[in-house]
Amino acid sequence: MELVFATNNSHKLKEITPLLRNSVKILTLRDKEIKDKIPETKDTIEGNASEKAFYIYNKYNFNCFADDTALEIEALNGEPGVYSARYAGDRCSFDANINLVLDNLEGKTNRKARFRTVISLVIDGKETLFEGIINGAISTERYGREGFGYDPIFMPKGYGMSFAEMTLDEKNKISHRGKAVAKLVDYINKYCK
Repeated sequence: MELVFATNNSHKLKEITPLLRNSVKILTLRDKEIKDKIPETKDTIEGNASEKAFYIYNKYNFNCFADDTALEIEALNGEPGVYSARYAGDRCSFDANINLVLDNLEGKTNRKARFRTVISLVIDGKETLFEGIINGAISTERYGREGFGYDPIFMPKGYGMSFAEMTLDEKNKISHRGKAVAKLVDYINKYCK
């Protein structure tokens, strides 16, 4: 089976491709010469994942999947949430987002947080959603150089290191995206039989 991954995010592509390699052939937007800016206008990550997947399916008629991820911090009432990628502004950097989170948590003792990913898979116009969650906490400073986004400040529960201190393989085994992709793979393996 071939599936188009409806993302322009090279970091996500790098994380997901090894997880799906044995189950499905992943095609990128570049492989299909799609240069569209995919809309992401909903107020939930489920909505954004669906919007992205259906955009590609409806416009190009490719079976595809898309994901959206949120960092949800308890002391910030779930922020940055659906705005995780653009928390510090529409054209912000990973560093600007991290700085804003750390500033907003200044002086707070409750640093509980979770990452949540939702994947929308659209095959022949039918959508199936998959969710992955990992609980943890936000550190007071950055640790590590791997990964992307909030990885340097997210400490998964039960681990003495940040996501950015883990190898891609280590992170994929426990991460929110890894968990959602595992559910996607199980579904695809059953669907293809």
